[in-house]
This record gives sequence, C-alpha cells and structure tokens, in this order.
Amino acid sequence: MSERITRALKLKTDPGIFLVTVGTIVAFVVITILFGDWVGEVFGVASSWIMTNLGWFYIFGVTAFLFFLIWVAMSRFGHVRLGADGEEPEHSTLAWFGMLFAAGIGTILMFWGVAEPISHFANPPRGGMEAGSTEAATEAMAFTLYHFGLHTWTIFALPSLAFAYFIYKRKMPPRVSSIFSPLLGDKVFGPLGKTIDVVAVIGTVFGVATSVGLGTLQINAGLNELFGIAVSPYVQMLIIAIVTTIACISVALGLEKGIKRLSNLNIAMAVALLIFILVTGPTLFLLKGTVESLGVYLTSLPELALWNNVFPASDDLASWQNTWTVFYWAWTITWSPFVGIFIARISRGRTIREFVFGVLGLPVAFSILWFGIFGMASFDIELNGDGGLAERVAVEGDIPGALFEFLSNYPLATLISGIAVLLVVIFFTTSVDSAAMVVDMMASGTDDDVQVSPTHQRIIWGVLMGAVAATILVSTGEGGLTALQQVITVIGLPFFVMGFVMMYSLVKGLSGDTGDRLPTVTRQWDRAYSADELEKNEEAPSPEPVHPLHAIPDEDGAGVEEDDGA
Repeated sequence: MSERITRALKLKTDPGIFLVTVGTIVAFVVITILFGDWVGEVFGVASSWIMTNLGWFYIFGVTAFLFFLIWVAMSRFGHVRLGADGEEPEHSTLAWFGMLFAAGIGTILMFWGVAEPISHFANPPRGGMEAGSTEAATEAMAFTLYHFGLHTWTIFALPSLAFAYFIYKRKMPPRVSSIFSPLLGDKVFGPLGKTIDVVAVIGTVFGVATSVGLGTLQINAGLNELFGIAVSPYVQMLIIAIVTTIACISVALGLEKGIKRLSNLNIAMAVALLIFILVTGPTLFLLKGTVESLGVYLTSLPELALWNNVFPASDDLASWQNTWTVFYWAWTITWSPFVGIFIARISRGRTIREFVFGVLGLPVAFSILWFGIFGMASFDIELNGDGGLAERVAVEGDIPGALFEFLSNYPLATLISGIAVLLVVIFFTTSVDSAAMVVDMMASGTDDDVQVSPTHQRIIWGVLMGAVAATILVSTGEGGLTALQQVITVIGLPFFVMGFVMMYSLVKGLSGDTGDRLPTVTRQWDRAYSADELEKNEEAPSPEPVHPLHAIPDEDGAGVEEDDGA
C-alpha cells in the first residue's frame, strides 16, 4: 500500500519513513487545532518535568560533549579525513563558513542579538545586583555568549562529526540510524532503524517549524515598524507562504546554485549590518566592550558550563535556568540532526581536526563579535542614550520587535530596518531550504551522489515545514508556538541521550578503522654508572623516523602493506 502511494506520487524515498512521518505530523497539527488546550497541558507537564528533574543532565551532558570533541580532535584520530584518504575539501573555507552560519543559528542571531543581552540586563539571571547596572551588563554578556557560543555549536558539531564519519568514511546512508550501526549492526536497516529515523525526522520538522515561527514573528514585527502592517496570524501565514515559496525555489536549484548562493548573500549582508552598527555607533565603546565581553565569557565559562542554580537568589529565579539554558539546549538538540547532516554534507574531505576546530571556531568567533557589538550597543542606548529597549523587551515582552526598536536609534533607521527584515527573510529561507534537503536525505536514505531526488519530493518537505508553522500560528497564535516549544522539549530528550551513543560509536568506529596505535620506539640505554658510560649512551643514535606501514589483510588473511602517508 505504502509503495503504491509513493509510486503514484513519483517519489524516490522510503515509503514507510515518508508516510509515517507525514501522517504523524499532520495528525499532530489536526489534534492541536481541535484540542489545543489538551495538547498544551500534556506536553506542558512533560516538558516541565524534564526541565526540572533532568536540567542538570543537560548542563553536564553538553559540557561533556564539548570536552569529547576537543579530545578527539587533538588525539591521533584528528588526522582522519571525513572521506577517502587524501580527499580534498569540497568547498572553500569561506563558502563553508557561510553555509555553516546560515544553516546553524543565523536566524537566531537576528532574533536574539538585541533581545537576549537586554533581557538579562533588565533581569539579572542570578540576582544579587541592581537591574540595569554595569554589573548586570557584564553578567548579561556572560550568559548570552554562554548560550550562543561553544555550547550551542557543540550540540551541532557532535552529530555533524558522527554523520560525516559514518556517511563518508563508512559509506552508510545519510540517516540518524547509521550512527547506531556499531551497536545495532544490520538492524539499522530494519524496523528498529526506521523507527529511529522517523523520530529523527519528526523532531527535525518540529524544531525547524519553531524557528520558522520565531522568524515569522520578527518579520511581522519589522513590517509593522516600517509600514504599520498589523501583527496578526493571517499576516504571519502570508509571510510563511512567501518565504516558503522562495525556499522551495532555492531547494529546487540545489546546493550549489540555490543554498550556497543564498548563504553567501546573507553572510555578506550580516557583516555589512554589523559594520554599519560599529561605524555609526559609539565605535570605541563597542570595540572595547566586545574585547571585554570575550574576556568575561572565557573567565565565566568554566563556572557557567557546570552551573546548576543550586542556590537561587530568590524563588522567582529558581526556575530561570530551566526556562532559558535548559530549554535552549533541548530546542537546539531537536534540530541538530538537520544541521548535523547538512554540515556533514558540506564538510566532506576535511580532517576531523579541521572539522572540529572549524565548526567550533569560525561560527563561535562570529557569534562573539555579533553579540559583543549588538549587546554593547544596546547597553549604550540604555545607559547613555534615550533608553526604551529594556522596557519594550522586559516589560512589554516584545522580543520580536527588539531589533527594530534598537535600529530606531541609528541613522537611516527605516532603510536599515528594511535591510534587517530582508536579512531575516534570507536567513529564514536558508534554514527552510537546507532543512528540506536534509530531511529528504534522512527519509530516502540517499544523497545526490547516489540518487538524485525528484525536485517535487524536496519541495514537499519545505511546504510541510511551512504549513506546520502557519497552521499553529493561525489556529492558536503565540500559544501554538508555546505548544511547539513544549513538544520539542519532550522530543529533545531521546536526541540528547543519543549524543552519548554518538561518542561511543565514533570511538568504536575510529578505533576499528585506524587499527591499533603503533608502538613508540625510543633509544635504548645501557647502565650508566660513570661519566664514560653516560657519554657512550648519549652518543648512541636516536631512532630514525620512518613512514609507518599498515598491513591491510586481504581475503586470504595475508597482509598487504600500504604507506599511510604520514
């Protein structure tokens, strides 16, 4: 039955994964429309329990992932290439960075660039200081960079590395189940493996849909600021329809002509916006503040990486970490399969060391620069300017409009706000089109090197993600986004546990594929009980460096020696 449906639709995908995933998503949307309060209550209770009782597990786990990535990059496995031995990277470093940034948290940087620092500035997370003070500004930057620095990109980098290794080194299908092959063996191709993939695709669609919802709210807020267009679910539905159409055109053009070009465009526009704020704002203050923010982040990171709010300053702050940090980690984890496979797809040919330090280095450095400039500029408006940002964000709760309130304090406010809206649209588009491409790969189990998917098949996924966000927004407004956030918090738990499986699988796979470490050879010393004996030992030659040879057994068990190129 399922095969007949996919044939009738002219799809080249796994019928079971495709139909079960689509059916589940449609059922969720329908149930949410009909029984929105009940859905919110069920998932609200579950997400609240997870954040309250397992928040410490998320805090510890993400930090453990970060240490693991640094270790594997610096170990003997760091030279292993994600592809054939000797294969060169497919994309230049600049193009790679642009796609990393756009597919990762480009939309989130636009949404939270002003709102996150000013939120913590107005309401210090740990209390014990005056809101709106310079001390509050320092702590605000520490938490902002903690949330959007190394830890966020660790959540992306770990699955990305696992996908890249198993897809391009072991030639497994581009599916989450492939990572389980050291544990499950050939069962990854059976019902158990397909169940894992269905859960992964559903979680990815919900995670991207939540980001789509946030991006839509910000675009609507910008249009309201510029043209007085009402903030309403129907306007948001129209925005989603337009952006989804652009995303579908991009995904139809493919990675090189569509996604890559859009990624390069939006990174160029983002840099231009950043330079505009730096040049037209209090330049010296922003430069000094950004450098100081980096120092604050580096000195605060060891504490924040394991901080669990054991002794909250007040009852109001007791749940702060759950609703901010833990939710961020849970949310990010739900769309880490999409970002993971996408980053793996664009990282073929790089060594593990290049990959880890590239993914943890380039985007994090830009995030520090972005939040440093926008955060310090926001504080300058509050401390030395007309203010109004803290009231709009912390009192009125207008987080989507924070960026446009901020830009109203700069020259050419209308023009720059229009460019900012366009930038959000492009970031939004690159998230949807890259997600559509990746979800299609996860469902079909193939990429373009093996089988080119029909264009309309990838478009279906783009339309589906847009439809999910639009339906939720129109039917329940912001309450629908809250419901989605609660759902992905629950779905994020198995994804988080999966991170520990990924670490095990990577070590097991790397150990098996690289063989045992060659023994270290040292100069052999005789007894040295006198000056002459010591001098004789010191004159003995050290071991000569040679290229290590590895014997790869053939079918008969005999060894065939091959130079590993070291």
